[in-house]
Amino acid sequence: MKLEDYIRNIPDFPRPGIQFKDITPLLKNPDAFQEAVERFAQYCTEFSLDAIVGIEARGFLIAAPLAYRLRKPLIPVRKKGKLPFHTTSVTYALEYGNDTVEIHQDAVAEGQHVLIVDDLLATGGTMAATAKLVEATGAHVAALAVLIELTDLKGRAALEGYDVHSLLQLSD
Repeated sequence: MKLEDYIRNIPDFPRPGIQFKDITPLLKNPDAFQEAVERFAQYCTEFSLDAIVGIEARGFLIAAPLAYRLRKPLIPVRKKGKLPFHTTSVTYALEYGNDTVEIHQDAVAEGQHVLIVDDLLATGGTMAATAKLVEATGAHVAALAVLIELTDLKGRAALEGYDVHSLLQLSD
């Protein structure tokens, strides 16, 4: 199955010059969605994992069924102020300004091995910040996994030293 057939390009969203990769056609097709989750699950057989970390918001859509499929805890990483318990946070640079991601302090234990999942790898900033966040808890990042990697934006460069897996490699 060609998963790229289920990714829709939306030009000039959310602003002019951006080619938004819409994953909703994949999500609404049960066969394509299941295929994507199964490909991630197959990739995960290479690791001994203790938990799946999903990045807000579209990363949750991939991480949740994967965690369910692998029978692993699902750990959400969210933007600042959205988690209700004690958190650890990391602030990172965006193209225009900064952003902060947080994880509950008790989400993962020291020494645990986690897979970090998101829908898209662009510049790598959010994924790198999430990896630092997980490592700040004492856990180990076993790998990083994304549905789509925008190869033109060279996000892997920001993730040097990590095992990065993408199901689809697309141009911007």
